[in-house]
Amino acid sequence: MGKHRVYDPEFKLEAVKLVVEEGQTIISVEDSLGIRRGVLNNWVRKYRDRQSGAFQKGADIHPLEAQLKAQNKEMDRLRRERDILKKALAIFSADPNRYSRS
Repeated sequence: MGKHRVYDPEFKLEAVKLVVEEGQTIISVEDSLGIRRGVLNNWVRKYRDRQSGAFQKGADIHPLEAQLKAQNKEMDRLRRERDILKKALAIFSADPNRYSRS
């Protein structure tokens, strides 16, 4: 299997603009820029869906996925707090005289 190339967002945007704005064919742009077949077609589709924000970090995440990720993060935080409180309750209820000031 070949290496997976990673292209920066500016490169992707410029390649897409050659197709969308200048009317070049996807195949000719892929050939001239050395992009593997089918990759530019995906970029063009993504660009048409999201315009210039298509290649920014996190643009591939659907809003519902982002919301789910945030809610899971919050749930993890709340579970950690709950566990800390359970441990504190167990410590302080084990021996009431242990922590009293006498």
